[in-house]
Amino acid sequence: MSRYLIHICYDGTGYCGWQKQKNGLAIQEVMEEILAIFAGEKSAIIAAGRTDAGVHALGQYAHFDYCGSMQEKQLLLAFNRYLPADIQVLEILKVSPCLNARYQAYERSYRYLLAKERTPFNRNYSGFLPHLKLDLGKMQAAAKYIMGKHDFSSFGRSNPEVPNRICDLQQIEINESESYFIFDYRADRFLHNMARRITGTLANMAHLNLPPETILAILENRCSRQNLVITAPASGLYLTEVKYPPKFLDESYTPDFEENEMTNSALPHSIK
Repeated sequence: MSRYLIHICYDGTGYCGWQKQKNGLAIQEVMEEILAIFAGEKSAIIAAGRTDAGVHALGQYAHFDYCGSMQEKQLLLAFNRYLPADIQVLEILKVSPCLNARYQAYERSYRYLLAKERTPFNRNYSGFLPHLKLDLGKMQAAAKYIMGKHDFSSFGRSNPEVPNRICDLQQIEINESESYFIFDYRADRFLHNMARRITGTLANMAHLNLPPETILAILENRCSRQNLVITAPASGLYLTEVKYPPKFLDESYTPDFEENEMTNSALPHSIK
């Protein structure tokens, strides 16, 4: 049995998100059904980020186990032969059997496209916040205050299964084009809805002409329900990149006992 890391892009418009759910078709479900066709048995495909309904990915990564005879290029061709047009596999690598795509990623990046006007052509691929007057400089000024390592409870959906709310937000870069405000985020991890809530809140603060340091009070409140916190629509969010320690991309790598114990101690209780 070998472990593979798969690089995927998808249009999330028609799906209930990455993770399998009872209320709709998930990307994970589609991928696992196709893997079963040529693998001859069901195998879980575990992703780095469990994107929500309507969220897109340019750089989603996931791992799966496979014991058949096909090589990486053959696996890639097999996936893309059966996948629908809104999902594509870009690359497949054989990796260390110890790699876990979700828990060993050390950096994730997202991009949010916030449209200046809503049109029939951008409605599924960007967010739009009607009635808000946006200002690039004001949003950039406020963003500087939440860079770094903080408790981001105010910007994440409340979840008792995720007690650790500390994230290291290494980059918030906001730019403007003719049609969009473009938000680029990079962090070691993101809470559920975190990028969308930061985007919406920065936009709301600019509209209300609030001092940029106001966002510090929102952050320090550590409450997911605040009047100034707005969740931007899912359609504007893209998972763009995930990074892993290079050693886990080496199929021959196996951690020693001490390193393995340290890794296990850092994982959430739900996967131990």
